[in-house]
Amino acid sequence: MSKKNVFVVMGGYGSEYKISLESGSIVCEALQNSNYTIYPIHILETGWDAVINNTEKYPINKADFSFTTPTETIRPDVVFNTIHGTPGEDGYLAAYLTLLKIPQTSANLYEAALSFNKRDCLSVLKNFGIKCANSYYINKGITIKTEEIIKIVGLPCFVKPNRSGSSFGISKVNIIEELAPAIEKAFKEDHEVLIETALIGTEVSIGTYTKNDTIFVFAPTEIVSENEFFDYEAKYLGQSQEITPARISDEETKRVQTEAKKIHALLNLKGVARSEFILQNGIPYFIEINTAPGLSSESIIPKQVRHAGMTLSSFFEILINNTLS
Repeated sequence: MSKKNVFVVMGGYGSEYKISLESGSIVCEALQNSNYTIYPIHILETGWDAVINNTEKYPINKADFSFTTPTETIRPDVVFNTIHGTPGEDGYLAAYLTLLKIPQTSANLYEAALSFNKRDCLSVLKNFGIKCANSYYINKGITIKTEEIIKIVGLPCFVKPNRSGSSFGISKVNIIEELAPAIEKAFKEDHEVLIETALIGTEVSIGTYTKNDTIFVFAPTEIVSENEFFDYEAKYLGQSQEITPARISDEETKRVQTEAKKIHALLNLKGVARSEFILQNGIPYFIEINTAPGLSSESIIPKQVRHAGMTLSSFFEILINNTLS
């Protein structure tokens, strides 16, 4: 019986493409001795290519997502999505692959788009009783009502691009004079901006994944940033401590795991996702969810996988097998 072909897609069109290339490389490396034939696929603004042995490049035929070498045409049986941001995390890739009837490991079109849009995701989850910070929404081009914003969210607050990852474009605002520059910074990443109350408490990040229609949850990771918040430098340049399991009580651990599983189910996700919470007075407040979380050596999910006693290769095979089944 021939091995199934797994196309590991990486890259993307946004600020996170280099991080995604690292995630994709980790997946390819972990699966190189698996029961699958692994093909790294780079989806970049400059082109879509299969990159074999880091040297040979073959353009992807977008009509059927295949590529042709001098000896054969290769098509995927399944796609392993490691693209952070557009087009892998916001639903575009899922829609394209659905039209081609190619299964992929991450959330489907609507679920991916909803989860990627922080404002819409918060609005939906609040209706299901999920606790979130107070928030205020603005779009580019509308009048910014500074006093009204501060009245609703208070100070300090966070200013975030609505659709962005890896903390690109995010600022913590401590005084009113910092608000306008923070909004301008966020608008460089997206034309929609979300402003939220800065919650005070322990930040935790927690992975969930689906296997045989059952949602499993990892031990939470505590985030202790050397910077004012868990920004890009803290995430990827070592300026933070990520402690797994989090130094919280058993009761708090159970609460945050319950919320993470509930959110995974409410958003009808598949594959692996990672939710962020602030534990304020022992109560988990949901911040955001990532349906294509980082899988690089510095990322949280691989650390939680290892803490759970699994290897990355066995975990990635679970995601592939679940998608194929």
